[in-house]
Amino acid sequence: MNLFIKTLLAVFLMPGLLWAQGKGQKAADNKLESLKQEAIKAIEQRKDQAQQINDMLFSFAELGFQEEESFTYLTGILEKEGFTIQKGIAGMPTAWIATWGSGKPVIAIGSDVDCIPKASQKPGVAYKDPIVEGAPGHGEGHNSGQALNIVAALTVKQLMEKNKLSGTLMLWPGIAEELLGAKAFYVRDGYFKDVDACIFTHVGDNLSVAWGDIGYNGMVSVKFSFEGQAAHAAGAPWRGRSALDAVELMNIGWNFRREHLELTQRSHYVVSDGGDQPNVVPSKASVWYYFRERSYPKIKTLFDKGIKMAEGAALMTDTKFTYEILGSAWPGHFNKPIAIDMYQNIKRIGLPTWSSEDQILAKATQKELQSPNLAGLDTKLDTLGTPIASAPTVMMGGQNMVPLTGGSDDISDISWSVPTVVLVYPSNIPGLPGHHWSNAISMATPIAHKGVVAGAKVEAMTLLDMLLKPELIQQTKTYYTDEQTKETKYESLISSKEIPAIYLNKKIMAEFKPKLEKFYYDPSKYKSYLEQLGIKYPTLRDDQRAALEKKNAGK
Repeated sequence: MNLFIKTLLAVFLMPGLLWAQGKGQKAADNKLESLKQEAIKAIEQRKDQAQQINDMLFSFAELGFQEEESFTYLTGILEKEGFTIQKGIAGMPTAWIATWGSGKPVIAIGSDVDCIPKASQKPGVAYKDPIVEGAPGHGEGHNSGQALNIVAALTVKQLMEKNKLSGTLMLWPGIAEELLGAKAFYVRDGYFKDVDACIFTHVGDNLSVAWGDIGYNGMVSVKFSFEGQAAHAAGAPWRGRSALDAVELMNIGWNFRREHLELTQRSHYVVSDGGDQPNVVPSKASVWYYFRERSYPKIKTLFDKGIKMAEGAALMTDTKFTYEILGSAWPGHFNKPIAIDMYQNIKRIGLPTWSSEDQILAKATQKELQSPNLAGLDTKLDTLGTPIASAPTVMMGGQNMVPLTGGSDDISDISWSVPTVVLVYPSNIPGLPGHHWSNAISMATPIAHKGVVAGAKVEAMTLLDMLLKPELIQQTKTYYTDEQTKETKYESLISSKEIPAIYLNKKIMAEFKPKLEKFYYDPSKYKSYLEQLGIKYPTLRDDQRAALEKKNAGK
């Protein structure tokens, strides 16, 4: 066949091929759209399930590494739904992985479960009113993410079964996130090595997603323990060598050194063991530090300074010291193609419709906490989050300083191991302090329930995109290899020697669990946790109501 004939055939056949391809693409798009519509309707029908999971975890109020009731409850739900459960992964009794399906893509779906010390709070009450005085509580809102994930995953599972879609769903919990104590171990022990992409969910006050470096600090959590010599503190103090003196001198030294550290660092500590009683020179004492910075090398540098400070304190007091790494996190980097795809689904779902009661609770709480934001719940959808400004500022003295940031999250370690995004959903009240009892106020109320359902719809739609659009998974991997990890290579802040600090919080939960058990949610008797606790929604003091009425009258 000569060139002329080949060219002629191409001219005649090309339109038909393009038409067939276009028709095939349209059919695929129609199928995906139909499945998304089904998912949205199915999640609406699962609202009660989402509310029950959310409220149940809220009532457990378990601190990191002690999430025993949450473990049993969540794995029980997933086992009944046909998921295969690996329990006690990475040496953590409360950690697990639940998988269902077969083949590619393998999509990991995670969210945290632990709560905050001394944050017990009755939901729907706009002032401090603990369920159990001094007990832990969900003062960040980690009770809500697993509710979102499970409802979304079960919805997608049903659609996969019905339509014979290949792919594997992998659900997992962020154990001890407040301690940054688990995810680096998950990565180190290989639990994400065969995963194609990860969706992580975290409570917030809007519906949003972001890509790139969004400003997380990296961190290493380390406990320094000093050992001296006991003696009678009054009778023979000269025979003692105080480990507590070493702790105090280390802290004094570190606080003086802060002035000469880079502005990007964040470091803080608690004395976790200060001795037994005043009349015995403390032979053992410990201090627990968080060292945070904006890059792996700077975290290591800060940590090394901490070790030097401990050495100096030990020399001054004639004591010995050791240190133990309790947790770690890298600065995060999140996947652009998944984030862009997810944001299209976010725009489609939009923010929940807040009731007047929801807004009253939010505004009263904001005023109670003297928040700079007194506008109540967000009603305008957030924009797609993009990377923070990365160009360093040249400071006096020639130092290049990257932009200041704040908190840390060990989802960042997973983000450097597999393409990852974080879906933020609106179940909390804007303008609160964070890690605080007030952040628990909304977390077993219609505010949380509506936010979870909205987030579940977005997540289910994004999962369907991943399952039915192979090009999305390919774009995701290309961004991860060609942009994110082209120059920056992940190196864990924990070594092969470290083990999870599963002893943490054991004493606290042993004290408070018997008291909290009396208030565990019983969905067989009550429609909501608010109903079980007998709380009128919302509950305000008279002065709070009067202040809101005065403000409204002045508009």
